[in-house]
Amino acid sequence: MPKSKIALGTVQFGLPYGITNQAGQTSPEEAVKILSLAKNAEIDVLDTAIGYGDSEQVLGELGFEGFNVVTKLPALPIDLVDVDQWVTQQIARSRQRLKASSLYAVLLHRSADLLCDSGEGLARSLQMLKEGGVVQKVGVSIYDPDELTPIERILDIDLLQAPLNVIDRRLQTKGWLHRLKDAGVEIHIRSAFLQGLLLMSRNAIPPKFERWSRHWDDWHEFLSQIGTSALSACLSYPLSLPEIDRIVVGVDSAQQLKDIIIAAEGIDHSMDTSFMVSLDKRLINPSHWSAL
Repeated sequence: MPKSKIALGTVQFGLPYGITNQAGQTSPEEAVKILSLAKNAEIDVLDTAIGYGDSEQVLGELGFEGFNVVTKLPALPIDLVDVDQWVTQQIARSRQRLKASSLYAVLLHRSADLLCDSGEGLARSLQMLKEGGVVQKVGVSIYDPDELTPIERILDIDLLQAPLNVIDRRLQTKGWLHRLKDAGVEIHIRSAFLQGLLLMSRNAIPPKFERWSRHWDDWHEFLSQIGTSALSACLSYPLSLPEIDRIVVGVDSAQQLKDIIIAAEGIDHSMDTSFMVSLDKRLINPSHWSAL
């Protein structure tokens, strides 16, 4: 497995993010170590967003030579009058924070914005960024593959970011992986660890997730039986899919990234974790967790 199939998510550089995060926002000193390790491991993509707190500012101050940066536009403001001006200003400010003359890709953080009255104008604005050389690729970040059907006729997607893990396999089972790859779309998947839930010890899983106790019991019994780590088991499934270009992983420390790199190098692609699949959106979509 080429190390470069991993992309580094940087939300922790700007926010205390993740269900397993106990250290808070990553310090600049630790961020330097993480970026150095990533570069040495031939990781070449950094994922950030305008909505990730200080993430862009931190990356701009630390520098990211040798990396391709993917950022995301926030949701469209209500009653926005001039979409083109808004997009232009947002990306100009993003580039200023990043100290970058151009970006690898700009994604919509909320794909549903393409379906509102300003949707077609938004799509045109993104294409203008690409035509002007400000970005190489444009696309969307989604929570559910069903979002793709109505928006693909509006925006010519170059890059897609979507969730995929041993529990949530909708991008594959609904046929989107093959379809997107055939169309030349670059595919980045996130949530390989389900925000760290899949990496927790059995006793550490929060009580609100006990309604899915069968999943956790089966998962930890499986890990014990085959003698592998949760980290390796989580990475095995997405790394076995040739259509996937990058797996976006967020870390709190350089040690976490080192563990991921080591686990990915010795992965067993024949590992069968299909018993974990669920279609319960309360579980597979973290945006529902606060209501549990």
